Amino acid sequence: METQIIKIGNSRGLRLSKTILEKYNINDRVELILEDERIILKPIAKPREGWEASAREMHANGDDCLLIDDVFEDESFEEWN
Repeated sequence: METQIIKIGNSRGLRLSKTILEKYNINDRVELILEDERIILKPIAKPREGWEASAREMHANGDDCLLIDDVFEDESFEEWN
């Protein structure tokens, strides 16, 4: 794909189409990677995006219970007193 470099104030930049922004989930920022003779723009992922909605769904489905007991039968807390 070929695109034009445009003037932005005293700098220059490139304009990305709405289609590209949506397809690659690019919002306000990108990571710029300089590699060999390439410039790579990489969307910055939000690692915990969507976790809240998933947790609510799990709770609604009853899937938010512990898989392992937090206290074992042979465990004693006396040594911690």
